[in-house]
Amino acid sequence: MLKILQGRLKQYVDRELPEVQAGFRRGRGTRDQIANMRWIMEKAREFQKDIYFCFIDYAKAFDCVDHSKLWQVLKEMGVPYHLICLLRNLYVGQEATVRTGYGTTDWFKIGKGVRQGCILSPCLFNLYAEFIMRKAGLDESQAGIKIAGRNINNLRYADDTTLMAESEEELKNLLMRVKEESAKYGLKLNIKKTKIMATGPITSWQIEGEEMEAVRDFILLGSMITADGDSSHEIKRRLLLGRKVMANLDNILKSRDITLPTKVRIVKAMVFPVVMYGSESWTIKKADRRRIDAFELWCWRRLLRVPWTARRSNASILKEIRPECSLEGQIVKLRLQYFGHLMRREDSLEKTLMLGKMEGTRRRGRQRMRWLDSVLEATNMSLTKLREAVEDRSAWRALVHGVTKSRTRLND
Repeated sequence: MLKILQGRLKQYVDRELPEVQAGFRRGRGTRDQIANMRWIMEKAREFQKDIYFCFIDYAKAFDCVDHSKLWQVLKEMGVPYHLICLLRNLYVGQEATVRTGYGTTDWFKIGKGVRQGCILSPCLFNLYAEFIMRKAGLDESQAGIKIAGRNINNLRYADDTTLMAESEEELKNLLMRVKEESAKYGLKLNIKKTKIMATGPITSWQIEGEEMEAVRDFILLGSMITADGDSSHEIKRRLLLGRKVMANLDNILKSRDITLPTKVRIVKAMVFPVVMYGSESWTIKKADRRRIDAFELWCWRRLLRVPWTARRSNASILKEIRPECSLEGQIVKLRLQYFGHLMRREDSLEKTLMLGKMEGTRRRGRQRMRWLDSVLEATNMSLTKLREAVEDRSAWRALVHGVTKSRTRLND
């Protein structure tokens, strides 16, 4: 029954939710919002623009949805009355008890929060949050960042909301409007966990007597975003996380009952995905590439129980492991696949941010390497030729495979 309701509700969710909301939506994911943030910061640096960000943290957002207001929101969003009645019947008369070490408490009624574990909860929360943002006037506000003629003042993934503007005053105004409207619908901002960041100078804010901290880096959807827009900080962090996972697998990798090919597959399945999370949008410099290559060889040496004092060449290690391609090659593969995926879309927020330009002037001298430059360099093709190449999926897959296989390690 819930699957049927979800299918009926989907058309209204797709119609009402804007592109800036990527949470729990088909074909969208955390990698899209991470990439969007990186491209915005990249363009701000390229065109010498100061951009101000506010990373909003709601206190128990999913547990604070007011049921009576939820039905009102669904009606305003154009959801048919019979669907609202069915949804209301799922929530009416809900009771709960808490089990403690001394027994259970009395039963009490639940009047707030979407149901945990229910497949409808993400859809309902997204519509609820979207209504709040509309009431705050974000869709009509002129405050924000202009890229390719498009105004963007927020990026969202479910309840993770990032506000952005070109001035501190505009950002503060956006935040206060969102805060006031959220409070009307039962959602409260956690000021201590809400952070502000800017590509230029910024100081901490005082909001209703509480200090909102200004930071130089922030973990957004599991990926570190820094004020300078450099991916190197996140790459170092990911490599460190990979080392920790590798250390946790020590007992498994020491086992004599597990064959070498199986151990290699374990590393590829459990260590490398941790390192490569969000790597589609990394702009990798030569120093970063050396670090990635060094990490990969460290993993293989640890797997083979070869101490750092042993005089064994990297070539001999790779000959024994026989990996299909390097770790850095796998990252390049993800980047090219993602590029092709975005270019085949007719129009999307990600495509606009990837290809669009921001008003402003570029600094004199040599420009910093951009994400798009790394794609052009890896394929050795112009953007015009790449636009044509991605349309033929089979040819594009062959091209990506060829580029991946041809990547050599700088440490070889």
